[in-house]
Amino acid sequence: MKLLFTLDGKNYDESIEIVYRPSARGIVIRDGKVAMIHSKKYDYYKFPGGGIEECESPLEAMIREVREESGLVVLPETVREFGNAHRRSVTERGGLFIQD
Repeated sequence: MKLLFTLDGKNYDESIEIVYRPSARGIVIRDGKVAMIHSKKYDYYKFPGGGIEECESPLEAMIREVREESGLVVLPETVREFGNAHRRSVTERGGLFIQD
């Protein structure tokens, strides 16, 4: 999958605790409108989606997360791959959090 961008590409000490959480998000467009989710905690907007559970494919996770967060139902045959965002940040405990 094409890497679109990297968030927080600093060089971290990779000997610290690393938490990897793969995720899937959906860019949902219907009637010329784009579905976005507002994070009240951090006051920003994001595409609906979230973590991929152990037993799920990225497609299954994206469909589930979009439904949970927005109430919208994604039809699998309408899905097209767009790209990947790579995120690295420090956890509350000082570890490294990585999410694709």
